[in-house]
Amino acid sequence: MKLPAFLNKGDTIYLVAPSFGCTTEPYHTRLNEAIKNLSDGYKIIIGSNCYKAKLPYASNTKELRAKEFMDAYKSNAKVIISVGGGEMMNEILPFIDFDEIKKLPPKWFVGFSDNTNLTYTLTTITHTMSLYAINAPDFAFKPYKDATLDTLLLLQGKKNIISGYKYFEKEKNKSDNPLAPLNLTNLKTIKAYNKDLEISGRLLGGNLDILRNLCGTKYDQTKKFIEEIDEPIIWFLEACDLSPLDIKRAIFQLNEAGWFKTAGAFLIGRSLCMDQEAFGVNAYNAYDQLKEISNNVFLDVDLGHMAPSMPMICGAFATIKYKSKHKLEIIYKL
Repeated sequence: MKLPAFLNKGDTIYLVAPSFGCTTEPYHTRLNEAIKNLSDGYKIIIGSNCYKAKLPYASNTKELRAKEFMDAYKSNAKVIISVGGGEMMNEILPFIDFDEIKKLPPKWFVGFSDNTNLTYTLTTITHTMSLYAINAPDFAFKPYKDATLDTLLLLQGKKNIISGYKYFEKEKNKSDNPLAPLNLTNLKTIKAYNKDLEISGRLLGGNLDILRNLCGTKYDQTKKFIEEIDEPIIWFLEACDLSPLDIKRAIFQLNEAGWFKTAGAFLIGRSLCMDQEAFGVNAYNAYDQLKEISNNVFLDVDLGHMAPSMPMICGAFATIKYKSKHKLEIIYKL
């Protein structure tokens, strides 16, 4: 696996909008503030699409969104950070030159949710580690803490153990202030089928909505990747728009496609549908199929769209230690 160079003071960070641009609140104000904060120590290049909404569902055309990303990858920037998630980032994949990326010095690509379209494919197609983590607007909040601080420290190579967080935000802060702090009031409780665990393997995963969509396309090189890696895969998965039944169907699809053949453990994030149920299927038993593959299944891990979400280095070798319902550690061996 290719490990991109770590971020040092004075290095360049390139911001891109391969899905949504930051044209609405709170994202517009947060991105402005994030750029101001990141500029204290780093050179910032703002991609041409970051403040655009040329299409109702995207910052610009698929061709121009792909060009912005390729320009960033060919630049002298050390890190590329997406400014947002969205809905139709998959459209840019036919215009991403993965063969050219393989020949270029590896860069960190950082993004969340819809950005799975790149964090996952960069890892499985080009064998380059990527960072499934916060989008750029989250750097608006200083002092940095929780997932934002952990993301920056990982990029700097100053931290290799991520321990998760005590509280999470189930209900958004209702303040009209875009820079109001997160409403971290719910105590994190991990649900586990295995009481104690220490297991090592290669991290792989992202947003389940997107992974299901990639499965079976020409951008799905998962089976080839896991065969070449020849190590246990520790899957990290989190769902956004999927209902409990959608989750159950998605897990069936990925398993039948051979993705979980070498799975050693599953880290499942908090789903937005965590309180929903249909025909007896809820956001927890929707994953019961995974128990037939591995006993090492952990639910309500600090992953997903209920902040904060642990930064996950896709493609990294790591050891997972589970000690209690409130403590799960990821120890990266880079």
